[in-house]
Formats: sequence, C-alpha cells, structure tokens
Amino acid sequence: MPRPRVHDLDALLDVAERLIASSAEVTVRGLATAAGVPNGTIYHAFGSLSALRARVWLRAATAFLDLQTSRVDQASSPVEAVVAAADTPAVFASRRPEGARMLLSVRGDRLFGPELPDELAEALHALDKRLVALLVRLARGLWDRGDGLAVEVITTCVVDLPTAFFRRDITDPLVRERLAAAVRAVLTVPPREKDRP
Repeated sequence: MPRPRVHDLDALLDVAERLIASSAEVTVRGLATAAGVPNGTIYHAFGSLSALRARVWLRAATAFLDLQTSRVDQASSPVEAVVAAADTPAVFASRRPEGARMLLSVRGDRLFGPELPDELAEALHALDKRLVALLVRLARGLWDRGDGLAVEVITTCVVDLPTAFFRRDITDPLVRERLAAAVRAVLTVPPREKDRP
C-alpha cells in the first residue's frame, strides 16, 4: 500500500509559481524551505526540478488559455474577440498575479529546458496546438482565412502588443484602453494577400 500524500501539491505549485515569478533561479532547497516541505517531497512528487518548473508553467499557461478562450467565446464580434484575447493578460493578472508575471516575464523553454518526461512534453505541445488553433479561429472570424499571413496579424494583436504594453503596468486601465485601441487599429489593415503560384 502506498504511503498517503501528506503535502498539498497544489500549494507547493503555488509557492513555486510565486518564486519563479520573482526570480527564475529556483532551487529545490529554496522551494522546499519556502513551502515548508522536505527536499525529498519535491523529487518524489515531480521527479526533478525541471519537471516541477514545467508543471508550474503548464498549470498557469493552461489556466490562461482557458480564460482567453472563454473571453473570445463571449465576445460580441470578431474584432472584439481579438481585443478580448489581447486583454486577457490583465484579467488573468487580477486573478493570479504571480502566474501572469511568470508567463509575461519568463520564457518557458528557458525555465524548464529540453529534457522533460514525455507526458509533460506532450502536454506542452498540446497546449501550443490549442493556442495556434485559437489564433487561426480569430483570423478566420475576421478574414475567413487561417493562413500564416492572417495568423501573423492576429499574433501581433494577441501576443506582441500585450507583451509590449503590459511590461509597464498590467493593472493600469489606461494601458488596457490603449492596447484595445492599438489592436483595433492593427485590424483595420488586413493581412497581405497570399502569393499565387
């Protein structure tokens, strides 16, 4: 019979998320001390520090993408769907400040590296596919096309602009208004036409 789990793994992931958001240099000892658990608990539950970091990233990124998809679903028009997707980091930050800070400031591949258990690598790949599918959906909603040129414009609106605007202050309502105005302005210029063979 396996030993019962004594420590709350979600609470441990919360502590790890907070530490990563403030400094990507998280050690097993530092995390164990901050969480009040023995080092062995981390290795037993996650296998390695890299796997734990990937789990933290995956948990936050999944929650973010779930929220973003929900906001897109509720939008009143294709343009407002893109605006809602672009504004999601601010909404997410109001709910999970450390998770938002981590996602905006730390690149995932630098956080956990290339050596991951297959299960985590597959989950991260599936999350990437979900994001691409959402970008394609937004492009199709606006221009009835999901090619690379259309998705590139959506990526500018949903990834590049929010990253640039929210580096300063993700909670400032004026920053959010300016971001929405910038997204709407970008969307007034449709993507280039595809080259015809």
